[in-house]
Amino acid sequence: MRTNLTKEIREHLKRSADGLTIKNLALFTKRDAGSVSKQLKSMPDTYIDRWIGPFRGQYSAIWCIVVPPSNCPHPKDK
Repeated sequence: MRTNLTKEIREHLKRSADGLTIKNLALFTKRDAGSVSKQLKSMPDTYIDRWIGPFRGQYSAIWCIVVPPSNCPHPKDK
């Protein structure tokens, strides 16, 4: 797993409350859309929020990230 790409994706998704498409993330990270897509699918804290389109018959997924609340207790805390 490319941790640099993972960190970049997380940062961009955290900054975008409305979510981003794979194409947008690829432009922001300067990486191939295929690499971004593969990375997103392997990340446990990202999800498809909704679909937009169709544009020329194709729908685009809007990806978001789960941001736990600041007062969320850690699972190891009792």
